[in-house]
Amino acid sequence: MKRFSLIHGMMPRNFDTSAQKLLLVSASLIACFGASMVMAQDTAWPQRAVKIVVPYAAGGSSDTLGRLISVGLSEALKQPFVIENKGGAGGMIGSQQVSKSAPDGYNLVISGVASHVIGPSENPKVYDPLKDFTHIAMLGGPPIVLAVNAQLPVTDLKSFIAYAKAHPVSWGSPGKGTHGYLIGEAFEVMAKTEMQHVAYKGGSPAVADTIAGHIPALFTTLSTASAQIQAGKLRALAITSSKRMPEFPNVPTFAEQGYPKLVALTWFSLSGPPGMSPAVVDKLNKETRKIMQSQIAKDTLSKQSMETFDWDSAKFTQYVGEELKQWAPMIKIVKPEN
Repeated sequence: MKRFSLIHGMMPRNFDTSAQKLLLVSASLIACFGASMVMAQDTAWPQRAVKIVVPYAAGGSSDTLGRLISVGLSEALKQPFVIENKGGAGGMIGSQQVSKSAPDGYNLVISGVASHVIGPSENPKVYDPLKDFTHIAMLGGPPIVLAVNAQLPVTDLKSFIAYAKAHPVSWGSPGKGTHGYLIGEAFEVMAKTEMQHVAYKGGSPAVADTIAGHIPALFTTLSTASAQIQAGKLRALAITSSKRMPEFPNVPTFAEQGYPKLVALTWFSLSGPPGMSPAVVDKLNKETRKIMQSQIAKDTLSKQSMETFDWDSAKFTQYVGEELKQWAPMIKIVKPEN
């Protein structure tokens, strides 16, 4: 209205009324056209390849989910969605890279409890998991498993603790700050057993070293270790789910074996830099949810013991905040800042 008032004030008093109306209508059309152009930019996205950073090594749960949605989004949105693995610091290196990128929808990250809850709770100076990201869609995830080399003479948590008290024991995780790391540290405290943590750049390298006998045990996502457990190369002692998984009916939960606080899900999600267009976020959320609820996705993920969620971006963002409140106090107890 201010623009129209200025135009009206510039008109001479004897200016023809019909001409005034024509000019005002033209100005209105120009304003509407400008707004429609902004909307068109959002609805036209994507116009080129989109990069999805997986902030861990290839082969883990986040990589599996990232590649699943990259294929689905490429098909649905008719542009390539390209995976880039950038591991390190429990997922925080790759996540920080995306947080500093332009909010144009062309740089996304597979976020999760490690990189956006555990890591920032330990190192709050790196980034704010809520303010420095746009949280787009919840993907899902598996529980954590404590697995050991199949040759280790233990069959359950009780015998593992006894073995660890009698021998120097090291255990691997996908990296400091990951969910596997946190559960492993919490288990040490609850079992009152000191062990040596070995950080890897992803769950798959930790699995490989456990099978090779370089370390006797590891805490990682069940999906990352499932194939080797089924092949008999690893022995699963406990999982962090609230009940036994259908694919592994003989693997008891931590809760069953006297550790009721070790119930947790290692969730993964899709996020982007702060300030992304709501229209682009909505489009990504809807398409991602379609992919995750498809039968192909359900069949693929059930084999890896992953649970999926059908949430909009607002509900998912709220969930991230709730996870921060839940885990931050425990993180400070398990691994206080120096």
